[in-house]
Amino acid sequence: MEVLNDIADLERLSGPLHLAIGVFDGVHLGHQAVINAAKESAASTGGTSVVVTFDPHPVQVLSPQNAPRLLTASAHKLSILDRVLKIDSALFISFSRKFSEQTGEEFIRDLIGHSHDGISRICVGEQWQFGKGRSGDIALLKKLGEELSFSVTGVRTIEAKGMRVSSTRIREAVGAGDFSVARALMGRSYAVLGTVIEGQKLGRTIGFPTANFTVYHEQLPPTGVYAVRARGAGDSWDGVANLGYRPTVKGGEIKRLLEVHLFDLDYEIYGEEMEVEFVQYIRPEQKFDGVDALKEQIGRDVKVAKQVL
Repeated sequence: MEVLNDIADLERLSGPLHLAIGVFDGVHLGHQAVINAAKESAASTGGTSVVVTFDPHPVQVLSPQNAPRLLTASAHKLSILDRVLKIDSALFISFSRKFSEQTGEEFIRDLIGHSHDGISRICVGEQWQFGKGRSGDIALLKKLGEELSFSVTGVRTIEAKGMRVSSTRIREAVGAGDFSVARALMGRSYAVLGTVIEGQKLGRTIGFPTANFTVYHEQLPPTGVYAVRARGAGDSWDGVANLGYRPTVKGGEIKRLLEVHLFDLDYEIYGEEMEVEFVQYIRPEQKFDGVDALKEQIGRDVKVAKQVL
């Protein structure tokens, strides 16, 4: 997948372009329907499919005090677009106060002005609005499409298990630890992306070495112990994770830490970017009388996780 960082970079792409435009936080089933519409349109005409999205999330710029935790930080979204949806190209537009002053029409004309072989189709969510004062919508796209010779696909809101698919609903489900709802609305298990950092290495002294993660600004489930799967470094592992404050360890933690014991991992992965998928909740985080009691409980957690996974 080719990654573009400026609208002008569209000039590098050959063939008529088929765009899917949106914020796409979570890349849930509704987003996938929009993206697949562009992908299928491109495949049927020999064009190039392009996901056009924004970094950071517009709310983080326009109303930072109300910005939610993300379901997919930009690096995570990029990984899903490439690994899961196999899109041809992705344009990540730097969203700023200045950019937000563009009207919807100016934005679309800018995209078209930098497409070397023209834009054949633009796909969006039917209710999506964009541009200054939300001046852009499906009606504006159709009007410009008639003038500038591109087709428009407005994808209706998707429902799953009787629920409207939305990033907000998924965020609420993950925050409550309801992975079944999140999975139903996303079409895959919920996961976070982070980088492995060095910790105190207490785990290896008790036979359960852990990878400590700095998680990108993504929504986390409730504090507790989970059966997980991790992907990265060209491999994948099952494991058991503790998300919390490590109350048994002297001093504990001020903010929540994600520690993952990966089964059958026999080499260092410090500095690796990895995706951690939450499969099932096992138990709440507990404070134990000592390290021996903690070790015994981790052993039991590992058995449960292996049965689940």
